[in-house]
Amino acid sequence: MSLDEKILSAFRRDGATVLRGVFDEHWIDTLRRGVEVNMNTPGEYTRAYTQDGAPGHFFGDYCNWQRIEEYRAFLFNSPAPGLARQLMRSQKVNLFHEHVLVKEPGTLDRTPWHHDQPYYCVNGRDTCSLWIPLDPVACESCVEFIAGSHLWERWFTPMKFIGEQYDQIDEGFEPIPDIDSERSTHQMLSWNLEPGDCIAFHFLTVHGAPGNNSPNRRRAFAARYVGDDAVFIRRAGIMSPPFPDITLQPGDPLDCETFPVISLE
Repeated sequence: MSLDEKILSAFRRDGATVLRGVFDEHWIDTLRRGVEVNMNTPGEYTRAYTQDGAPGHFFGDYCNWQRIEEYRAFLFNSPAPGLARQLMRSQKVNLFHEHVLVKEPGTLDRTPWHHDQPYYCVNGRDTCSLWIPLDPVACESCVEFIAGSHLWERWFTPMKFIGEQYDQIDEGFEPIPDIDSERSTHQMLSWNLEPGDCIAFHFLTVHGAPGNNSPNRRRAFAARYVGDDAVFIRRAGIMSPPFPDITLQPGDPLDCETFPVISLE
């Protein structure tokens, strides 16, 4: 599947763009089955971000592709890695990890403003996340992205999804601004989405998401890939995912069993 040059240019310029109808029903159903397995048998990194007594339920989990066959099949065999390679303009694609976020109807919990790369053990510009809805998502429930924020050359302290900064802070990071008070100064990107669509975004693009006030579930699967210039880094603060067993040294390419190179031939 070849992407139009306008889409590739939008990804490089804005750090986020929408891809329409790139996954067929087979792949969406595959991910739905995988999410059901995941929620019934949560992994070691599962989080429930909704406080006791609050309405709805906000579920998150990641790094389960090695035990959930549906995730593995999608991440390796669907159009996803080929799309990521085109968007990154990369010769190779490494799987970084997958992340599942489910907001049940009536969930008020917001996803705080943040960008992803400060959480990660990755340095480099060749990065791509594909945010894939498994249910229809109205614009008012969709993730929002600040156009061009991946080019700010600013790195913000990671935020917990309950809205608090991490206790351990890399000295090179700064607190994230009050984005909501600055909204009029930014170009915000969000879309109405149907299953089969996805949003592609750079690891440094600032984004956040509202609660889910709709009557529908909002199941989203994020497939994260890196490309040619990505190298391992061990940050001074907390890394999420932690990848405690990695033996790579800073500056090493991310070519190992945890971050496999995906063959696209």
